[in-house]
Amino acid sequence: MGELLLAPRSAGEPLSALDRRLLDDLARQAGVALFAAQQTWQAQRLAEDLQRSRERLVTAREEERRRLRRDLHDGLGPALASLTLKVDAARDELSYDATAAAEMLDRVKGDIQAAVSDIRRLVYELRPPALDDLGLAASLCLLAERYQSPGLTITCDLPERLPALPAAVEVAIYRIVAEALTNVVRHAHAKTCTVRLAVTDRVELAISDDGRGLPPDAAAGVGLLSMRERAAELGGECVITSAPGEGTMVRVWLPLP
Repeated sequence: MGELLLAPRSAGEPLSALDRRLLDDLARQAGVALFAAQQTWQAQRLAEDLQRSRERLVTAREEERRRLRRDLHDGLGPALASLTLKVDAARDELSYDATAAAEMLDRVKGDIQAAVSDIRRLVYELRPPALDDLGLAASLCLLAERYQSPGLTITCDLPERLPALPAAVEVAIYRIVAEALTNVVRHAHAKTCTVRLAVTDRVELAISDDGRGLPPDAAAGVGLLSMRERAAELGGECVITSAPGEGTMVRVWLPLP
């Protein structure tokens, strides 16, 4: 915990046995007080970190709600409303010019397809549909197939049976793997990449490649920060280790309730 520095009462005067016993007692009491102070400081720091994390979560949630509201109100809403007017116009035109009405309906069809694409985009941003359709393991394998190329082999080392995981944990794993594979494809110049997932009392995720690695002075970009933030939001940790010419490994630990 620290050192207790002493000086004799006068030059050359030794400490007596009574002095030493007194100082031993003082050192023990000081150690206990310092340890308690340190624990209190750590608890305060953890409480402050927790509060900041909660504030970030609330802010992120409200920003996401604002984005969705803007997309629905300013984009999808008017698009759907205009379809009603276009259908009415095509119906009125039908009795006068069937060819023009058919052309109008073709344009309405294109608008409907665009609106469906917007809806799918909004749904995907909320939660990847593959997680509900295929499950986490199959979704990760599908991701690996999507990013694989003739010069890059991506393998998945997953448990035979994954237990039911919280929805937020599944989304975090999926997004982190997607971001990590994007970085591998864009920057690593790797030949092989492996995605490993293990679930015990917590989730352990690792994405490793044999690429050129990160330079020592590389600054964390948006992708790396995003992976760390996703892990931190769930009370977990994301550690990225790399060395020039030795590949990169992204390791993530997420707690389970």
